[in-house]
Amino acid sequence: MLMLIFRIKDHWYALEATHVVEVVPRIPLREVPSGQPYLAGFLNYRGTLVPVIDLARLIEQQTSCPHLSTRIMMIQYPVPQDSRLCHLGLIAEQVTETLNPAPREIRPLNLDSPRSNYLGGMVLDDRGMIQCIDLDKLFSFLRSENALPTL
Repeated sequence: MLMLIFRIKDHWYALEATHVVEVVPRIPLREVPSGQPYLAGFLNYRGTLVPVIDLARLIEQQTSCPHLSTRIMMIQYPVPQDSRLCHLGLIAEQVTETLNPAPREIRPLNLDSPRSNYLGGMVLDDRGMIQCIDLDKLFSFLRSENALPTL
């Protein structure tokens, strides 16, 4: 399973690449007042307004650093009401590599935390522990927080 890897603070994370449409440079966003501090703002992505989530703010409560390797991963997510696909931007640092673990190499953690149930199993490699993000659970969490507007 091909995964895109990135860093938050001193930890590696990965997400399944099948949802990734494109990885774009971090560019200025239109900030909007909201109740979610992890909503970095909106991006004009090919004529569509796209919400952008800062994964460092969501997971570690700190803003992603503006490094050259900090990117916006454009993800497609399904809208349950009408089955169309919408885009979501995810900001992360060091978005420069992929990983291709076999499913048996992803070790489950079985953590029971409603606010972070999107954090999945771990892959061990020469970088150390890489925690997987379950995008379906992340989409559900963001929907429950009203952070995924259907524009």
